[in-house]
Amino acid sequence: MSENREQPKRHGRTVGKLLAVAFGMFAFGFALVPLYQVICEVTGLNGFVSNRIVNEPMPEVDKSRTVTVEFLANVGGGANWEFRPTVRTMEVHPGEIYTTSYYARNPAGDAAAAQASYSVAPGNAARYFGKPDCFCFTRQEFDAGEGRDMPVTFFVSPNLPANVNRVTLAYTFHELAN
Repeated sequence: MSENREQPKRHGRTVGKLLAVAFGMFAFGFALVPLYQVICEVTGLNGFVSNRIVNEPMPEVDKSRTVTVEFLANVGGGANWEFRPTVRTMEVHPGEIYTTSYYARNPAGDAAAAQASYSVAPGNAARYFGKPDCFCFTRQEFDAGEGRDMPVTFFVSPNLPANVNRVTLAYTFHELAN
């Protein structure tokens, strides 16, 4: 008889433990996003570009070295945008600030908005690539059929490892819901 009274208590404890585990898994899932962003910022993983380099004092321009910066463009989600870099590559001196642009055009018959996300490769170069000004920082509004050049200002830090002589800046243009 006492065994029948013990069984509901054990079930209650088991349910409580399962709820605690489910809540812990849910909380862990939410904690992963900011943790992943911190890890990417510190390590340059996935081409994450830290803006921290922009706030550091810039060492002198290294005129003895050139780095090739390659520019890539993609349109995300099958959207029907025209999007491309105005130049494919640039030879730059580490420490010097450069400006280039990307061209985007909304071929649709209606106004639309888009925003670009970016990455830098190789991943270990991302922490040495700074963008003090970029079209990717804000939402871009386009009228029907409108096209325009959108500037990006960038630099490669002179602290870029000597074995890295090519850096790729890739953008993906995503159409946004109005």
